Amino acid sequence: MRKRQNNIFAGVDWILVLFFIVLVFLGWINIYAASVTDTTQSVFDATTLYGKQLRWIGLSGVLIVIIISIDAKFYERFAGVFYVISMLSLAGLFLFGNTINGATSWYNFGGVSLQPSEFAKVATILALANFLNEPNRDLSNFKTQIRAFIILLIPAVLIALQPDPGSGIIYFTLFFVMYREGLPGIYLGIGFMLMILFLSTLYFGFITALIIIISLLTLMILYLININKFQLNREWPKVIILFLIVGLFMFSVDYIFNNVFGQRHRDRFSIVLGKEVDPRGIGYNTNQSMITIGSGGLTGKGFLEGDRTQGNFVPEQHTDYIFSTVGEEWGFIGTSAVIIIFIAFILRIIRVAERQKLKFSRVFGYSIATIFFFHFMINVGMVIGLVPTIGIPLPFFSYGGSSLWGFTILLFIFIRLDADRTYEW
Repeated sequence: MRKRQNNIFAGVDWILVLFFIVLVFLGWINIYAASVTDTTQSVFDATTLYGKQLRWIGLSGVLIVIIISIDAKFYERFAGVFYVISMLSLAGLFLFGNTINGATSWYNFGGVSLQPSEFAKVATILALANFLNEPNRDLSNFKTQIRAFIILLIPAVLIALQPDPGSGIIYFTLFFVMYREGLPGIYLGIGFMLMILFLSTLYFGFITALIIIISLLTLMILYLININKFQLNREWPKVIILFLIVGLFMFSVDYIFNNVFGQRHRDRFSIVLGKEVDPRGIGYNTNQSMITIGSGGLTGKGFLEGDRTQGNFVPEQHTDYIFSTVGEEWGFIGTSAVIIIFIAFILRIIRVAERQKLKFSRVFGYSIATIFFFHFMINVGMVIGLVPTIGIPLPFFSYGGSSLWGFTILLFIFIRLDADRTYEW
C-alpha cells in the first residue's frame, strides 16, 4: 500500500462529486421556482428561501473542504464520540428545543434553526460501521445482534418521541446493511411480518385485526399438523409465546398510534390506507401535489411557467413536496430524468462501496446508499400519495440547511474514506 499524498483531493471519486453538483443544482433551481415571488430580486437575497438555500450551499463547499482535509482514520477513531454527542443533542431537544409544526426537533441559534436528527444519521452510521469493523463481530451471534440493534434503536426512539416518527423509521432501514454483513435473513422476514401486523392493526383496528391474524396463524398450524410438519404436543409452548408476542405487538401499535402519534400523523395514515377521504383537510397537500404533477403532462409547462406552483396550490412545496415542482415544470420527461439520476447516483455509491478494502468503509458506503434510497423512495411516494406524509426530505432537493448539510456530510465522509482505500492508515 502507498502512503497518502499531500494533495487532499488525491483519489477522490469525481463521478460522485459530479452527481452531488448536479443534484444540488437541480434542487436549488426547483426551490427557486417553488418560492420566487419577484424575479427581479437577486438570487443572493438572504431574505428569500432560495437565497438562504444558496447560502447553505456555499457553506457546504467550505464543509466539504474540511471533510476532505481530515484524515480518513479520524472518522473511525472518533465514531463513538460523535455518537454520544449526537444522542445527547437529541435528548437535549426535550429541554431546549423549539417546536415547529408540532415536533420539537430544532435548536435555534440566533435565528438559525438546526435539526440534530439530520446529523444523527451520520453519527449512527459511523457508530454502526465502527462496531461491525471490530474484530470478531459476527452478526450471526445473538449478543452482537442485540448491541447492533441498540445502536439503531436509541436515535430512532429519541426522534420518534419528538414526535417525528417518519425520521425515526429511517434508522431501521439499516437492517438491510446488517443483512449484507451477515445478519440472518430471518430478521428481514420478521420485519416484513411486523409491517403486515402494523398495517393490519391500523386498518382494521386492534380487536378485528387480532382475530384475523390469530385465525390465520391457527389455520397455518393446523395445516402443518395435518402434513406432519408440526407436533403440537411438543411445540405448544412456542405457539403460546408466538400468540402472546403477536398480541402484544399489535396492542403496542394500537396504543402508540392513538397515544403517541400526533393527530396529523394518524390522519395521514388513515387517508393513505383509504379509511378516510379528506382532499380539503389533512389530505389537501397530497391531493394538490398529485394534481400539480399530473398537470405537467409529458414535457412540462416550462421553468417558472407552472401556474399551480406559482399560485402556491401546494403548501410547503419547497420542502417535502418539492418533487411536485419538477412534475409540473418539467413533466414526465423531467421527473423520469431526476429519478434516473438518483438511481444512477445510488448505484454508483454501491459500486464504490464494493471496492472498499476495509469493512468500516464498506459498511459506511452501504449505509449511506440505503439512507439515500429510502429517503428518495419515501419522499416521492409521499408526493404521489403512495405513503403517508411523514416529513422525509428529498436529498439535495428539499429546502433546509440541516438536511443539505447532513446529506453532504454523509456523502463526502464516504468520498474521503474511498479516496484513502489504497493508502496506509
